[in-house]
Amino acid sequence: MNPVLEQIRKIGIVPVVKIDRVEDAIPLAKALCAGGLPCAEVTFRTDAAAGAIKAMKEHFPQMCVGAGTVLNAQQVDAAVDAGAQFIVSPGLNPRTVKYCLEKGVPITPGTSSPSDIEQAIELGLDVVKFFPAEQSGGLAKIKAMAAPYVNMKFMPTGGISAKNLNSYLDFDRIIACGGSWMVPGDLINAGEWDRIEQLTREAVQTMLGFELAHVGINAANETQAMQAANRFGFIFGMPVKSGNSSVFAGEAVEVLNSPGRGQSGHIAIRTNYIDRAVNYLGSVLGVTFDEESAKRDAKGALKAIYLQEEIAGFAVHLVQK
Repeated sequence: MNPVLEQIRKIGIVPVVKIDRVEDAIPLAKALCAGGLPCAEVTFRTDAAAGAIKAMKEHFPQMCVGAGTVLNAQQVDAAVDAGAQFIVSPGLNPRTVKYCLEKGVPITPGTSSPSDIEQAIELGLDVVKFFPAEQSGGLAKIKAMAAPYVNMKFMPTGGISAKNLNSYLDFDRIIACGGSWMVPGDLINAGEWDRIEQLTREAVQTMLGFELAHVGINAANETQAMQAANRFGFIFGMPVKSGNSSVFAGEAVEVLNSPGRGQSGHIAIRTNYIDRAVNYLGSVLGVTFDEESAKRDAKGALKAIYLQEEIAGFAVHLVQK
């Protein structure tokens, strides 16, 4: 996959924005970055699009900024000259796709049928937009179309909201979802940047779904671990289960047979998408991770990883739900 599209996959949500005034681009970009989505697809439906892309990239170089609703080579040139890193089109125009590929710019053209997918494959693409997503059959249609085209991935846009976001992202053939619910035009035109930042943050938290998995308590030895777990089980009616290195009382309490990471123990936080959580915490919040602690499955997918820091004497690690 193209490196820019891989970056988009790690972000997970692409805010699709329509900007009428170039001067709105900088405060909008600031709100998106502060809310946790350093990404934007600026639609070429207004004369301010190229200027907005240029302003975003100049003031927020860490952002992944692209151009949407691109219909021809002239708009591709204007977008790329302004600093756009990717191109999105509402439909599949072979001439525009070929022009982008010749320029080395990733493009995700709009598709909604198997014929579109086959044309995209013929052009050498491995990621396409699915548009308009909900109106064209939604997730069910994407899954049906994905079955015979095993190497194609999708970026659905159109009708995506906080209510159905995760149902789309749960399908591993979807790299990200485009949407405008966190950047509605009326809020942009009214300059309500705090509200946009809040909606953006809510979108990120909905996607990542952080929640407590369990608390790990360091015991001196196996006997003390069993005693502690049995006490939790007796008081709170939790089933006690022994493992190789610890004893669980229910799902919320783990007592280690010997002192583990953390002065007092560890805290495990579950997340819907651990790769996206690591990207968000690292690139947006500046959190660092202990790469040597990473646990992966047989296919190399990340399943758990510890933060470098301890919080109140507890080591903290993320786990994939």
